[in-house]
Amino acid sequence: MTTNQQLELGFNGTPARALGRRRNTRAARGQWWFAQIRAAVANAMDWETAETGHSSQIWLAETNRGVKV
Repeated sequence: MTTNQQLELGFNGTPARALGRRRNTRAARGQWWFAQIRAAVANAMDWETAETGHSSQIWLAETNRGVKV
């Protein structure tokens, strides 16, 4: 036996999967996902922003907690 041989093991006697197939399915899932995101962005509704209200300070009754230093 030479040192260049490699033993491949699988579960339940099945041979190990080739790494190339897994990479292809991962790329296909990624392409599908980004296609879905692009479609969602392309079909997004255009919302009008609400008018900003005038900010004001108000006094709430019975909240007279003072800062003690």
